[in-house]
Amino acid sequence: MLRYVEDMEAELALATAEKMVAAIKTAPKASGQDKVVAAIASGSDKDRIVRKMRKLGEEYEEEFITRDAGCLEKCKCVVLVGVRDVPHGLDHCGMCGFENCAELRKAGGNCALTTTDLGIAIGSAVSIAADSRVDNRVMYSVGKAVSQMDIFPSDVRVCYGIPLSISAKSIFFDRGPGAVLISGKDE
Repeated sequence: MLRYVEDMEAELALATAEKMVAAIKTAPKASGQDKVVAAIASGSDKDRIVRKMRKLGEEYEEEFITRDAGCLEKCKCVVLVGVRDVPHGLDHCGMCGFENCAELRKAGGNCALTTTDLGIAIGSAVSIAADSRVDNRVMYSVGKAVSQMDIFPSDVRVCYGIPLSISAKSIFFDRGPGAVLISGKDE
């Protein structure tokens, strides 16, 4: 039996995504507390995220979100990863910029330890994709859309998406408008 790569692209992307989710789960976490969540979206679930991204791109007038939606549309699947908004409860940490976790909670900030856990988990995941030679890109824009959908628990405020692509040339380069986030809006 012959199997051609074109017939296996979705299967290969999903197999890589599953390994990435395992890497997310086993990535080191502060105090061994697992507050990181992950999922894989493909098919109609992925398409729903693409539609939400296009809507946000229009609503926010941000070309990069619409551009990223086009990239995600071309992908077979996307790994979604976020972190639950549950501070560690330390009395004297202050790494978040607040005196303690109680002050952080009052102000609605994000715990530095849990967001660091998220970054480590993302690094573990993309290393699996790289080792598998599967093109990928960590996208804030996917996470922004996911954060407004019923995909993760409501206490997940920070999340990202990692679309996976198997093609002769990475779809994540030469992306056109908004490829570099220099808007000058804050100047």
